[in-house]
Amino acid sequence: MGDSVIGSDTGVGRLLAAYDANGFYDELFGSAMRPAHHADLIRQRLSQLEFGDLQHRAADAERELYNLGITFLVYSEAQAIDRILPFDVIPRVISTTEWAHLEAGVTQRITALNLFLHDIYHGQKILKDGIVPAELVLGNANFRPQMMGLDLPFGTYIHIMGVDLVRDGDGTFRVLEDNGRVPSGVSYVVENRHMMQRAFPDLMADIGLRPVDNYGMKLLEAMCEIAPPASSPSGEPRVVLLSPGAYNSAYFEHIFLAREMGVPLVEGRDLVVQDDKVYMKTTSGLTRVDAIYRRIGDDFLDPRAFNPGSMLGVPGIFEAYRKGNVALANAIGTGVADDKAVYAYVPRMIRYYLGEEPLIPNVETHICREAEALRYTLDNLDRLVVKPVGEAGGYGITIGPKASRAQLDECRAQLLADPANYISQPMVPLSVCPTLVETGIEPRHVDLRPFAITGRGTWVLPGGLSRVALKRGTLIVNSSQGGGSKDTWVLSGRCEPRQARASSSQSQGR
Repeated sequence: MGDSVIGSDTGVGRLLAAYDANGFYDELFGSAMRPAHHADLIRQRLSQLEFGDLQHRAADAERELYNLGITFLVYSEAQAIDRILPFDVIPRVISTTEWAHLEAGVTQRITALNLFLHDIYHGQKILKDGIVPAELVLGNANFRPQMMGLDLPFGTYIHIMGVDLVRDGDGTFRVLEDNGRVPSGVSYVVENRHMMQRAFPDLMADIGLRPVDNYGMKLLEAMCEIAPPASSPSGEPRVVLLSPGAYNSAYFEHIFLAREMGVPLVEGRDLVVQDDKVYMKTTSGLTRVDAIYRRIGDDFLDPRAFNPGSMLGVPGIFEAYRKGNVALANAIGTGVADDKAVYAYVPRMIRYYLGEEPLIPNVETHICREAEALRYTLDNLDRLVVKPVGEAGGYGITIGPKASRAQLDECRAQLLADPANYISQPMVPLSVCPTLVETGIEPRHVDLRPFAITGRGTWVLPGGLSRVALKRGTLIVNSSQGGGSKDTWVLSGRCEPRQARASSSQSQGR
């Protein structure tokens, strides 16, 4: 595919002349049937760069990442404590029309998931009507009976959500996974943009990019919306960000977001509950807290209500939350909604609660707790991707077409031993994007994690985190598995050629 597309593009010069997408849908070029006209100007500008210049600027960007301390922690590598998230300097570009479709689809999905969470913690109508199996929810480790009957502001449970999207061989976006507990990665979206503005002002000039640097302001607005009546004399809610501490893999992001929001970064030991109200310890005494953006999971949030062995949380905070004296984002018990088995039922939730068809389809999913799905998975193990329902970060996945016989045998044994712990999906031929490697520009697989904030309404950050599988041939983009990231450019339409808007609009009607 790559040669035919590139050959038809007169704007491609030496830098991209030898680039070949190897038959995958390409984010910068599109496909022969669906060329990416919206990226014409960006390709032309890229083509005017020398390879050595691109390498030099990329090296400068990497040094800056180290200097700024933009890192994450990899627990599995005893010798490597902090790492930078590898950053590729060739951007991923999304057209105006395509983004409008994705924004509407992400909003639709979050709306349905919040209705689902309200329902299962109240009347459980969707379970009684047999739309979602009751045992899948009530037997879920993330279902919190303590939340039953608790009413939340605006019925919002998932205030911050990351939706993992992939684009298949036809160029169609599909939802791969929902992240409704403590989604991470938004700090890289903002910092990647800052990095590109410093390193590639010539590439970005006057092309009309949607901004991403107002995320912190939008998050603070939502936290204030869900807060109970403010306790401070100013009438402004007091908001804090609760972190597990410096040894958490996303601690850089916690610091970043607290700074962007202009709120204190605290740990459990900095908060105390008195008379079912939450206070922050300060040098001048206790200060009331109205809303908490927590980056601590349910189990560790309150040792009195959940895990008694937790040293990270705040004793008594759940009772303060239950009585409406403090707001938490995300709400307790949202993990049911991002379970990989429950994920398969989200299209049904959208139809059930909203009476609409999903704007962004799921990847076809087989729930191995169901006998027929288990049988199909076992019969087609070498053609499917098998995932444990509770894992994250790319761990525990078996990619059938790339697995050895021993790996397939091990996967089969695990499926038979605990089928309810697994789902399977076909291997999606993920789209690729031109990526800088030592020897030139090569295709690498990418996904996309848009971030959405919901208080009274939903706002979706334009673009999101484009993760890139830096190892040749691999489909796993997770940072913990060696992946990196790219800046995601959503065009405002100002510099898009007319045929780009037309072809993009037609593609959304597919």
